[in-house]
Amino acid sequence: MAYLSMGEAHRRITDYLSRFSDAVSSQDAAVLSPLLAVSSNSASLQSLADALNVFQDSNRLVGQLERSSQLAEILSPLLRCIQSYRLGRFADAYVVLEKAANAFLQEFRNWETPWAMEALYTLALEIRLLAEKADRELASSGKNPEKLQGAGSFLMRVFGALAGKGPKRAGALYVACQLFKVYFKLGTVHLCRSVIRSIETARIFDFEEFPVKDKVTYMYYTGRLEVYNENFLVADQKLTYALMHSSPRKEANKRMILKYLIPVKLSIGILPKQWLIEKYNLIEYGEVVNAIKKGDLRLLRQALREHEDRFLRSGVYLVLEKLELLVYQRLIKKIYVLQKQKDPSKAHQVKLEIIVKALKWLELDMDIDEVECIVAILIYKNLIKGYIAHKSKVVVLSKQDPFPKLNGKPIGS
Repeated sequence: MAYLSMGEAHRRITDYLSRFSDAVSSQDAAVLSPLLAVSSNSASLQSLADALNVFQDSNRLVGQLERSSQLAEILSPLLRCIQSYRLGRFADAYVVLEKAANAFLQEFRNWETPWAMEALYTLALEIRLLAEKADRELASSGKNPEKLQGAGSFLMRVFGALAGKGPKRAGALYVACQLFKVYFKLGTVHLCRSVIRSIETARIFDFEEFPVKDKVTYMYYTGRLEVYNENFLVADQKLTYALMHSSPRKEANKRMILKYLIPVKLSIGILPKQWLIEKYNLIEYGEVVNAIKKGDLRLLRQALREHEDRFLRSGVYLVLEKLELLVYQRLIKKIYVLQKQKDPSKAHQVKLEIIVKALKWLELDMDIDEVECIVAILIYKNLIKGYIAHKSKVVVLSKQDPFPKLNGKPIGS
C-alpha cells in the first residue's frame, strides 16, 4: 500500500461519497452499480480501501452529505465492508454488507420506478459471492459457516420486493437465479420450489419479457432440478432451451449446460455426436456413448468407475448408472439385427439363452432367470415392444417397431 497523507485519504473518501450521493440524486444506476461492487478489482475501490485505513472517521464525512439521513445507513456499513474486504476479513465484511444491503433494499422499495435495478443486481451478486468467501474463512478457523444461509434469506427478501405487480417485477428472475445458486451450493435444492411456483404460476409474470441471459440461467437451474427428479423429458426441454439461447461466445456456459443435457439425452435414447463431445471437452461421456452403441455393459461400468468422481460432483452418476437398461436394449437389438440377416422370418424370436451367451462373451455371468427379469423391465419401460414366452424362454418381439424411438431431438437440431 502506497503512503497516503491524511488530506489525500480525506479527498478519496469524500469523492466516493459525492459520487454515490449524486448517482442516487440523478437516479443513475450505471454510475451507482460499480460503487457497490465490493469484490471487484477496480482501482478506485482499492484506493478507497487504502484511504479508509488512513482516515478512521469516515462516519463524520457521511454525516456531512446533503442526504445523510437517508444514505448513512447504506454508506456507513458499506465503507466498513470495503475496508474489511481489502484486509481479507470476509466474515466481518459480510456482516456489514448485509446491513448496507438491507438499508438499500428499504430505499429501493420506496422508489416509485425501478431505476436502481442494476444496482440491486450488483448487491445481490456481491452478497452471494461475499457469503461464499466468508463461509470458507469461517470453516477454515473451525467456526460455523452460516453466511451463505443468511445470504439466501436476504435474497428471498429481495425476491419478495420484486415479485409483486409493477415494472420492478422484471428483476425477479435475476434474483431467482441468485437464489438457485445459493440453494444448490448449500444442498437445499428443495427450497427452489417456492421460487419456481412464484415465477411459473403467477399471472403477473410473462416469461418472454425477462432478459435472455436471466432466462437461460433460470432454465439451466430448473433443468438441473428436473434431472434430480428424473423428469427427463421436461429436463430435456429446459436444458435445450438454455443451450440454444446461450451466447455463442460463452463456450464455458455451453459446456456447463451440456454436462447435464448429455445424460438427459442419453436417458431418453438420443446419442450426442462425437464432434460435440470433442468440441466441449466432455471426453468422459464419449466412453459412455461408445458403450451404449456397442451394447457393452462391461464398457459402461468401466467408464463409470473411471470417471466416478467427476460424475458424482456433477450429480449425474445415478442418471448414468441407469443407462444399463439402454445398453441391454442395444445388445438385444444387435442380436435381432444379426438374426434378421440370417433368417428374416424368425428374427422377431430371440431366445433368452442367446442373450445369456452374449453377456458371457462380455464376461458378465448371468443366468437365464436374471436375463428374463431384465427383458421384462425393458418391455415395461417401453424400450422393447413384445412379450416373453416363459415356457419356451423366448422374447417375441413386435414385428412393427420392436425398438421404439423415444421422444426428443438430437442436441443442436
